[in-house]
Amino acid sequence: MTTALAANETALLGNVPTGLFIGGKWADATGGRTFDVHDPATNAVLASIADATPEDGIRALDAAVEAQVSWAATAPRERSDILRRAFDLVQEHKEDLALLMTLEMGKPLAEARGEVVYGGEFLRWFSEEAVRISGRYGSNPEGTGQMIVSQRPVGPSFFITPWNFPFAMATRKIAPALAAGCTVVIKPPALTPLTTMFFVSLLEKAGLPAGVVNVVQTSSSSKLSAPIIADPRLRKLSFTGSTEVGRKLIAQAAEGVLRVSMELGGNAPFVVFEDADLDKAVEGAMAAKFRNIGQACTAANRFIVHAAVAEDFADRVAARVRDMKVGRGTEDGVTIGPLIDADAVAKARELVGDAVERGATVLAGGNAIDGVGTFFEPTVITDVAKGSDILREEIFGPVLAIATFDTEEEAVRLANDTEYGLVSYVFTEDLARGHRMIDALETGMMGLNVGVVSNAAAPFGGVKQSGVGREGGLEGIHEYLSTKYTLIPNA
Repeated sequence: MTTALAANETALLGNVPTGLFIGGKWADATGGRTFDVHDPATNAVLASIADATPEDGIRALDAAVEAQVSWAATAPRERSDILRRAFDLVQEHKEDLALLMTLEMGKPLAEARGEVVYGGEFLRWFSEEAVRISGRYGSNPEGTGQMIVSQRPVGPSFFITPWNFPFAMATRKIAPALAAGCTVVIKPPALTPLTTMFFVSLLEKAGLPAGVVNVVQTSSSSKLSAPIIADPRLRKLSFTGSTEVGRKLIAQAAEGVLRVSMELGGNAPFVVFEDADLDKAVEGAMAAKFRNIGQACTAANRFIVHAAVAEDFADRVAARVRDMKVGRGTEDGVTIGPLIDADAVAKARELVGDAVERGATVLAGGNAIDGVGTFFEPTVITDVAKGSDILREEIFGPVLAIATFDTEEEAVRLANDTEYGLVSYVFTEDLARGHRMIDALETGMMGLNVGVVSNAAAPFGGVKQSGVGREGGLEGIHEYLSTKYTLIPNA
């Protein structure tokens, strides 16, 4: 069963390009191949778009390589101005971008608007950083010469972005690359490519020269990506997605000794101490767990709550969860949209089922929702036993799982008991304890008494098997710069 699109949705989709964007032109894929993009809430076909072949991927890299020298030589102020104009165009089209994300990914419209704000900030931030790329100059210690340390663009870059934040993941990679003077080939996800395609059309309107950004969406990701990564002209690979896929891409990139940035899986602990302000903790939990329907690498995955407050905390979050409205993200009041596909629903069902078999109690939700679309009830489960799959695997769904602890040492041990290390959340009113947790938790980011940490001005990234490199902040542009040292001998 499918549902017809509303008139405003049809009109918006009519303004989204359907081709590949290579060398400044929108064109069909080789052989005219196409694939369909669906609304996960209704199963409706949103668009039929060009399906890039490996040959198309190499054509896109050809265009990026051809544009690299001139783009690197473009004045930093000009690069900055283009990014700023792109930011302004995003503001003009913020409702279009938000609706497009809701249609193809399913998130509630209010959250999609929030992503437009967040993603747009990368354009503004890196428009400012483009003119601040600096080096240094000074005498060597021996006094025999002058040392010049300068920064140069890494070169043509290949981006593979995920489906869950289709706008922000594109801007978070494209903006620093352009600011640094690198050209780009981007492969958006097959499940949610339309937002990236629409955004790149805005970059085109902002005056981006031909070939600087190229878009090759495809239904065969590995087939298209492998020859691009193997091409000796490519100098940088950036990927956001699962650790499993990230390992394979790192192995491929090793052949060419490519610079890599990898933002991979997460298994974020959310630690609530006995002295926590539970009002803050509950608000933080709702944001950290249910934002984006729980489909975020930064989503809290394991709620590790002190035994003295676990029951009170669980009752409060369960009460909030029972009031959440499930439905298509365009509907008024909806806070939980569909999961991205049937596999995501099946995984949520399996993880909850395993926890219940091991003795966990379901306080709210717990079931897939029958009917059209891929919906799963927002869920709270307590008394989750050690060894449960839900404590080891990334849930990527609206399921809040609570385990308990008794001592600070136990909390640290449980929080660090994972191969992942992207982000952690800690709630305590004890400042000294908060500082101890900053030092003790093995994550690249941490929220102390707050449930959302992402910001364009902050370095986003993890440790251990959650990835390498950082996106955003002062650090973000350096992922696209190489350091060159020159010695000039004294006369």
